Amino acid sequence: MHRRALLLGSLASPFVIGSARAADAVKVATFDAASTLPYFVALTRGFFADAGIAPQGTPLATHPLIVQALVSGDAEACTNLVTLEAANINSRRANTVLFFSVNGQNAEHRMEQFVVKPGSSAKALADLKGARILSAPGPGNMAAARGVLSAAGLQEGRDYTLVEQPMGMHVGAMQSGQFDAAYTLEPVATIGERAGAMQRLEAGVIATHMLGRRDAKAFASGAGFSGRFLESRPDVARRYAEAWGRAVQAIRTDPTTRQVLTSHLNTPAELAAVMPLQAFTLVKELTAQDRADMQRFVDLAVQQGVVRERIEVDRFLRAL
Repeated sequence: MHRRALLLGSLASPFVIGSARAADAVKVATFDAASTLPYFVALTRGFFADAGIAPQGTPLATHPLIVQALVSGDAEACTNLVTLEAANINSRRANTVLFFSVNGQNAEHRMEQFVVKPGSSAKALADLKGARILSAPGPGNMAAARGVLSAAGLQEGRDYTLVEQPMGMHVGAMQSGQFDAAYTLEPVATIGERAGAMQRLEAGVIATHMLGRRDAKAFASGAGFSGRFLESRPDVARRYAEAWGRAVQAIRTDPTTRQVLTSHLNTPAELAAVMPLQAFTLVKELTAQDRADMQRFVDLAVQQGVVRERIEVDRFLRAL
């Protein structure tokens, strides 16, 4: 009996050790916007923990800093990198960042938008002629703002000035009267509107004015891994992506996931309950039209000189 107990104990021990194994750490670069929602849902709901993943999140103020962190190895994953930043770096350094999930946005799935100061007479983008405009930070956001305004017939320098500002400064900058308008993101736009610092001029402007269809989805940001990380730790990447996918599904079906906008993104609870969300989409769910819209968005950035060389978006999309 004693020998049998010892034998059973020795057979069980590998499973005990396996279940007690420390979670795999992943260094994650985050950017404070509503598009980080799946990350925080996966974190707070225990989806990462269930997958044996221990994310180590570091907020970075601009998307170029996220790219720099991925290149240097200071970050292995990113929560919501601007697509144009990914296209630009991948055109020069293949596999720097590979998206496994992307965020669709338009007037319904609201993220980027133009707002104006309260009482403004502007009713359309063309009315921003002569305006001082602030923009969400980074070359990708600045390029999108210029592209939309160009489609509305306005040229920088001649018709308006554009200055990038960190997201945390947008509400204050508009309240101060320094700017007439802003190209900003959620949840800042909704927070600023409720605070009386801004009024919405038009949302979903990339889809409507750059892609040419109000119902198009502009996949302007996404979650991904550095190619180096994906190659060296494929199982960890797969489990991380699976946890992310659980979060995306929870967001689609469970309205209480919006509470994360309050706890982690300083969004008032009453706003978090009603504000529109992006169409969080796993790469494996993309349709042919989705991929075509994403390619057009990148091609337009190439024409603007924001992305230096043409690149097929499939080169930095990975279905995990």
